[in-house]
Amino acid sequence: MESAINFKENKRMVVKPRVVVVTGASAGLGRAIALAFGGKGDLVALLARDHARLNSAADDIERAGGQGLIFPLDVADWNAVKKAAVDIEDELGPIDIWVNNAMSSIFAPFRDIEMADFTRANEVNYLGFVHGTKAALDVMLPRDRGAIVQVGSALAHRSIPLQSAYCGAKHAIVGFTESLRTELLHDKSGVRVTMVHMPAMNTPQFDWVRSGLPRRPQPVAPIYQPEVGARAVVFAAEHPGRRAYYVGSSTTLTVLANKVAPQLLDRYLAKTGYTSQQTDQEEDPDRSDNLMAPVPGPFGAHGRFDDRSHGHATLSRLTRHRNAIALGAAGLGLAGRMLGGRRLRTPPSSGV
Repeated sequence: MESAINFKENKRMVVKPRVVVVTGASAGLGRAIALAFGGKGDLVALLARDHARLNSAADDIERAGGQGLIFPLDVADWNAVKKAAVDIEDELGPIDIWVNNAMSSIFAPFRDIEMADFTRANEVNYLGFVHGTKAALDVMLPRDRGAIVQVGSALAHRSIPLQSAYCGAKHAIVGFTESLRTELLHDKSGVRVTMVHMPAMNTPQFDWVRSGLPRRPQPVAPIYQPEVGARAVVFAAEHPGRRAYYVGSSTTLTVLANKVAPQLLDRYLAKTGYTSQQTDQEEDPDRSDNLMAPVPGPFGAHGRFDDRSHGHATLSRLTRHRNAIALGAAGLGLAGRMLGGRRLRTPPSSGV
């Protein structure tokens, strides 16, 4: 049902430093991605809102052997992103790789979300990707080369409760990217665009996400360290000819199960999705969140779930011609477990 890909990290330095842009690079998965490219000796432009954390990330990149250049900005601001692309090329040279990763989120039932907050989440999560993609194309298309990597999620294929803004944006990014890919193919362009869909990640987002939940938010197991996702993004950037990559068996299972038994997944998630995304600890109703402005503090790539997180995962691509019998058997097995009231061992991921 899936084709596994060996994506062990290449320890060799690149012959010629590439110019790489990473959005959302100050913390979490974006910071891990930036550092992974920096470890290869690349020149990395870091885009995010928090100036202090950007400086810290740039220092990490330089210690790893690369060079970091910071651009404090909000990806929801198209003019700022467009200007950054021009400035990056002036400072570092032609952009080879652009990684769209910046995100924010809201954990709450949709009925309880203010529309201004929902709009803001989509300006970051969806339009931020659109802005980054357009800025990258503006400089890459005249040269007829370059790679754009969209950081996606299992939630781009299977939505879960309490994350309507994030799930909707991730679905929209898939539709946008597929449309763009067909246009590039029509034009026989040398610019490539691919997606990397992530499982649940141990990032600081669960400490700064806007939440209307009574208890502290958490990712749904299995949880992976951000370096796992970072290695996958580097691999995808170096092999951008594939439409999409799927990190972790839970992501692949989620996508396939939703194709086979979406209504059963609806019922399963309605039953388990609220409790599985919250810890037993009460939420602090007065804590800061990063929806409108960055939360200050020394946040790095990792969140507070190190003791529950895996450092390795498979990278796969769903084959175009799946074995119908095997897929059907998997779906029947999944349905049987759901109807029997037993929890899945690898439930749908909570995203990055």
